Amino acid sequence: MDAFSPIPALVGGALIGLASAVLWLGNGRIAGISGVFGQLLPPARTVLWRLVFLVSLVLGTLAAAWLLPGLGLGVGGPAGAPAELVSAPAGWGVPTPLWLAVAGLLTGFGTKIGNGCTSGHGVCGIARLSTRSFVAVGIFFSVAILTVAATGVV
Repeated sequence: MDAFSPIPALVGGALIGLASAVLWLGNGRIAGISGVFGQLLPPARTVLWRLVFLVSLVLGTLAAAWLLPGLGLGVGGPAGAPAELVSAPAGWGVPTPLWLAVAGLLTGFGTKIGNGCTSGHGVCGIARLSTRSFVAVGIFFSVAILTVAATGVV
């Protein structure tokens, strides 16, 4: 949050919305990443579009980072510093790899019991005025705020 710039945020948000709209209008599918990814193993009948969508997310990010380095769209920190994984809070005595593994498992569990993730509920669900998505996003943000308050990790 040290170097927030509204232009890359606006462009990124517009591209996420455009990609979600294209997937919904072109394929009839919600762009919820946990749902798209979760149906790869075991493979669903519709594996091809899921792989294309996920590979396009990664390649699109790489292309933006290489083609538009001055906009801050790429990987890295403020002033072009290399990107780093977040470290576990020092006072907690938990090794960072374990911290990240537990965080990943909790995120996966949350998306399973919440029947979707921030992209599915926050981008697509709210755009469709889904009551369930409004509730889910409210819970996502509340838990995120509490987590940052408890751990001090942003």
